[in-house]
Amino acid sequence: MRLVMLARNAGLYSHQRLVEAARSRGHEIDVINTLHVHLVIGPNDTGLRHGGRKLPLYDAVIPRIGASVTSYGLAILRQFEMQGVYPLNESVAIGRSRDKLRALQLLAREGIGLPATAFAHDPRKSLDVIKEVGGVPVVIKLLEGTQGMGVVLAETEASAASIIEAFSAANVDIMVQEFVREAGGSDIRAFVVGGKVVAAMRRSGRKGEFRSNLHRGGNAEAVTLSDAEHETALHSARILGLNVCGVDMLQSSRGPMVMEVNSSPGLEGIEAATGIDVAGEIIGFLGRHARHGDTETKGNG
Repeated sequence: MRLVMLARNAGLYSHQRLVEAARSRGHEIDVINTLHVHLVIGPNDTGLRHGGRKLPLYDAVIPRIGASVTSYGLAILRQFEMQGVYPLNESVAIGRSRDKLRALQLLAREGIGLPATAFAHDPRKSLDVIKEVGGVPVVIKLLEGTQGMGVVLAETEASAASIIEAFSAANVDIMVQEFVREAGGSDIRAFVVGGKVVAAMRRSGRKGEFRSNLHRGGNAEAVTLSDAEHETALHSARILGLNVCGVDMLQSSRGPMVMEVNSSPGLEGIEAATGIDVAGEIIGFLGRHARHGDTETKGNG
């Protein structure tokens, strides 16, 4: 197969591993900076260009689109799809997962366990919002945050109200969630590829840190999922329409609670913790399923 990866930094561990896995299986793969691709739309010539040349017709595209360039990256990915190039994850599915509030709405509709979450535009309603999620402490999250950035634990009503008001004054969208104390600063990431959980790890925050993100100094170890956690991960991926994703869950007294479904999960932490060739699982999935024209976007706009 001839593959293309959309990625701004070809040197990242995850991107290098995917290239290595593809080439070791006999595939060709190009890595192209998402922001260096431009789209031409016209009645006689619509296509993608990079470095002054028209891009060839690939068999599959691997979108590794950073959160900061979601809108532009999805526009480029949609054009690949409309040309019949098979996407590892569909643009529509990535868009669902990147909109954290929409993702939670879709998951809640299907009965997935979630922390109580509230969203309001008016900062004067901050105390009402805090009560809706069970009172302090509460977790306040930027809707656009990644890797634990833009996530704050507020332990008193006064501090929560101040944080909400500050974000509102900056015209930043946030959501407020209950703090699941029994999770103990740990969460579980289940890595789903093609309707299977191929690896899972428990991530724990460093001492005094309630966020478990590895980018913030947390550590990880392999974990065996319970039946409920396994089914929650698979169901969440199906609901959002993602072939590949990391499903982040808290272990609570009420069962697994999904915090986020990441459509472009990193590979370094999960491969180091589990010893599983996750990159190989992803490339293997493409080898089995990538067929020209087999996209939801093609023909649907």
